[in-house]
Amino acid sequence: MEEFDYVIVGAGSAGAVLAHRLTEDGKAKVLLVEAGKASHPYSRLPASFGLLIDHPGANWRFLSDPEPGTGNRQIPVPRGKLLGGSSAINGLVFVRGQPLDYDTWAQMGNRGWSYDDVLPLFRRMETYESGSGEHRGTGGPLRVSVVPDQNPLYDALFAAAGHAGFRRNDDYNGRDQEGIAKTQATISRGRRMSTAFTYLKPAMQRPNLKVVTEALTLGVTLDGRRCTGIRYEQGGQVTEVRARREVLLCAGGVSSPQILELSGIGNPELLARHGIAVRHALPAVGENFRDHIAARIIWKVKVPEVSYNHRARGLRLLREVAHYLASGGGFLSLPSAPLVAFLKTRSELASPDIQLHLVPYSVKDPKRRKLQTFPSMTVACYQLRPESLGSIHIRSSDPKAQPAIRFNFLSDPIDRRTMADGFRIMRRIVESPPMDPYRAEEFSPGKEVSTDEEIIAWMRAKSETAYHPIGTCRMGPGPNAVVDERLKVHGIEGLRVADGSIMPTMASGNTNAACIMIGEKAADLVRAA
Repeated sequence: MEEFDYVIVGAGSAGAVLAHRLTEDGKAKVLLVEAGKASHPYSRLPASFGLLIDHPGANWRFLSDPEPGTGNRQIPVPRGKLLGGSSAINGLVFVRGQPLDYDTWAQMGNRGWSYDDVLPLFRRMETYESGSGEHRGTGGPLRVSVVPDQNPLYDALFAAAGHAGFRRNDDYNGRDQEGIAKTQATISRGRRMSTAFTYLKPAMQRPNLKVVTEALTLGVTLDGRRCTGIRYEQGGQVTEVRARREVLLCAGGVSSPQILELSGIGNPELLARHGIAVRHALPAVGENFRDHIAARIIWKVKVPEVSYNHRARGLRLLREVAHYLASGGGFLSLPSAPLVAFLKTRSELASPDIQLHLVPYSVKDPKRRKLQTFPSMTVACYQLRPESLGSIHIRSSDPKAQPAIRFNFLSDPIDRRTMADGFRIMRRIVESPPMDPYRAEEFSPGKEVSTDEEIIAWMRAKSETAYHPIGTCRMGPGPNAVVDERLKVHGIEGLRVADGSIMPTMASGNTNAACIMIGEKAADLVRAA
């Protein structure tokens, strides 16, 4: 049986970071096991977030369970199935979150996770191409840039936000998140900066790192209360490997709880229901699931040239391809939103509670990402810190069966109020006078949707997720958590979880930056052990 010092499960946003950091000094022998493929030809292209949104070769294409609160729909839950994980297919929007997020984690009993504690990690991981300062890094593996795309529609949206009472903020990843801004993205010179490219590619040149792809982890192995390694299947053959020091579970908010439960670690009643022997009772596994529900309003526009529905259709798409090949710019170089805003729905709030994405085009179906046939624009909104809690659990003992994903969206009254208020703010900005030269009629949902009840009913029927699953292996003390502040699984030696699943509450915004930071933090914790 092959042995390694560390075995990492999942080569995503955190796992790739761990593989890079733990092999830097050449002393530790590390195995990185990834269930997906090595890469996809489209992945380095920023527009791949649309091209791979439902691609079986690059995406797990999970589906949620039907729930009455969301119209009994199965909502798509895309997750990356490549080296780099979801950083290889995501919308590339780079958001650290607010100092409040991390100070809250520390206040919940997670020492070492305050904003002042994690800021050095955010700085260490990035090269911010638009400047330096006490809050930004300039020497890290991950290159981050401000969207360079120019469009008179952006200028009008900035002016409209100002008219509506919202200020501009040129660095929302500093200490103050509030305001509207050009998006910071994990893009450099028109190319996607996934963790596969920025962290893992250089690490794979080291002789002390072994990377295995298309290898599905079946579970961790245990000797009493100590984790000794993992079992994985590759090409129909099952292999068991041993970890001399630790196993690091980095499979993400959906798959990390699934692997724990398949290993007999979880709620005893659920495990027994699926015929799995209980190796360690840990009822919090798979609970505390949160995600962002995203509401999108589409407006038609009067000036076709400001909309990529016009500029990227038919023969004009060829011009966009030529633009990208020549300069790395244009439609194919954009993240999922070139403008973002972090706003307060009520003036008495201490910090923003909603995020808006302002997009110069619209799509027919978020799952397929096909452009609408008419010139249009989209503004999307989600609540930064949702209170509604769902769950992710195995639905059988088969490791290849998708888990049961239950969002429980909009179950909390705070969430309903915040989303209804955010919906009205979207309209307030776009209906401001600076948008008069560009804004035509509201296409979806239409002005007939106006009361709180109508807005929430429409969201239940039409809204999708923003693809930010967290919390299912919650960090904290006590029985409602899965890992402690050192990311060690409660009651098990030699096993840590390090990915978005450990977040006790939602980071305020897109979660990829926080997941990469968690990988950096985990590396420090492991090396200090």
